Amino acid sequence: MKDMPPEYIPTIDDVLAAHKRIEPYIHRTPVLTSSYFNELTGAELFFKCENFQKAGAFKVRGASNAVFGLTDEMAEKGVATHSSGNHALSLSYAAGRRGIPCNVVMPRTAPEAKKAAVRGYGGIITECEPSTTSREEVFAEVQARTGAEFVHPYNDPRVVAGQGTCSKELMEQTDGLDCVIAPIGGGGMVSGTCLTLSNLAPEVKIYAAEPEQADDAYRSFKAGHIIADDAPNTIADGLKVPLKDLTWHFVSNHVTDIFTASEEEIIDAMKLTWQRMKIVIEASCAVPMATILKNKDTFAGKRVGVIITGGNVDMDTLPWIKK
Repeated sequence: MKDMPPEYIPTIDDVLAAHKRIEPYIHRTPVLTSSYFNELTGAELFFKCENFQKAGAFKVRGASNAVFGLTDEMAEKGVATHSSGNHALSLSYAAGRRGIPCNVVMPRTAPEAKKAAVRGYGGIITECEPSTTSREEVFAEVQARTGAEFVHPYNDPRVVAGQGTCSKELMEQTDGLDCVIAPIGGGGMVSGTCLTLSNLAPEVKIYAAEPEQADDAYRSFKAGHIIADDAPNTIADGLKVPLKDLTWHFVSNHVTDIFTASEEEIIDAMKLTWQRMKIVIEASCAVPMATILKNKDTFAGKRVGVIITGGNVDMDTLPWIKK
């Protein structure tokens, strides 16, 4: 892989600037604890609840940083992206706050709740087939037609810097952590976490959690180069996309390990979190909890930051409800 130009890799200064830029448009989300989960895992867990974020997901951080960092001239034609859901609705939210158009390419299989949210924020949806190839082909047509500024869901330095503000807050809200774990798909949140912690708290280990049925980041990490699946199938719809060069840079340099969980383990962790913490989380952000329960020896006795990435759930298709 070719070396990336240094200006393409965001710095801690970009994270600090992003936090100031997006502050009026995001929530400083709470950190919750659970004595039940502490007892179950033998660890002390601190849940950074981005399910309470604007637009219901952490992705509003990166999207807002990208949108509000545009010059007026760049913003004129609006922004565009491809996304299975949370980045789509986050970019639509941010574009709406700035008063510019937002075009989004979404898989036709994306959750209806996420499509409705995109439209609610004023986003214009073009549907594609549920594969990376189809998504990128349809997006190329949309961008050519609109001339809009492309804001990639994760392989964008502005987006990674924005996501880095989440772990910055987490470190400010807790009294020292041993490690932080977050879900990984394309790697935007994990990259932002790596960027922030490697600069502000380099002693804190970073782990990533991934579905077994979409484990390309895990296999990439073990192989030492990007392995991309085109159309994996998992309940964790936000984690189906592959790593790209920018996110691979952070993952390969700063992540300690990647753990995987089965579909059943993900659903069980999601249901248990709803039951015990009384908070709505989507399947994608149940993956870290599932992997902590599966790898208790790694986390026992540790102070662990767990990033709950979003809560945009289709209530009509909850995975534990028998059809």
